[in-house]
Amino acid sequence: MPKKEGIRELFDDIAVKYDRFNHISSFGADRSWRRKAVRAIADTDSPIEVLDVATGTADFAIAVSKKAAQGSHITGIDLSEGMLEVGKAKCQGLPIDLEVGDAENLRFADGSFDRVCVAFGVRNFENLMQGLKEMLRVLKPGGKLIILELSYPKNRFIFSLYKLYSLKILPKIGAGMTGNSGAFTYLPDSILKFPLPEKFIPMLHEAGYATVRARQFMFGVCRMYIADKG
Repeated sequence: MPKKEGIRELFDDIAVKYDRFNHISSFGADRSWRRKAVRAIADTDSPIEVLDVATGTADFAIAVSKKAAQGSHITGIDLSEGMLEVGKAKCQGLPIDLEVGDAENLRFADGSFDRVCVAFGVRNFENLMQGLKEMLRVLKPGGKLIILELSYPKNRFIFSLYKLYSLKILPKIGAGMTGNSGAFTYLPDSILKFPLPEKFIPMLHEAGYATVRARQFMFGVCRMYIADKG
């Protein structure tokens, strides 16, 4: 996996068209997946403080802000200033603050947030365990981590079709849209390298989360993890 500087440069380069690529490449299903994750975050009538890690262009933060109780606030962090610049233009008038930040070295005090969420970004962490522990640290007791991440099907036949699409077709679509072929070679490869639930759930427990629940969408192409802080 590229170092943080490489990740930052990659997403800076594709920032303007990244959201459109995600929507096209998932055949529009990404919106349904996001709605399910938003419901898991905004599941209370009380105002909540939310940290959106790897917020990108803030699409997910905006969706959370529209569903969370009045008085809620969302802080979005990302390594990519290019992504954040696109996001800031969309967040005006909303209870969202965006800033450059590293999930593995959060500047926030212990117990700062009711919810921490990561939508399609946790696989880009350079040190996954460190990132999981940092997100736990800034959660309030009883708070929740919600992770939405791309994955791959376990069914062999579906997996073979998925590999063909993600490794052969998607890079060409992404390169055609942005002119950056390297980014869309890395992104599908990072999905295949990210641990499946049988390995990732024990990692969450090892990091210190009390309970973990997992759901899959579209045969496992996307997975959602909800982990509670005791």
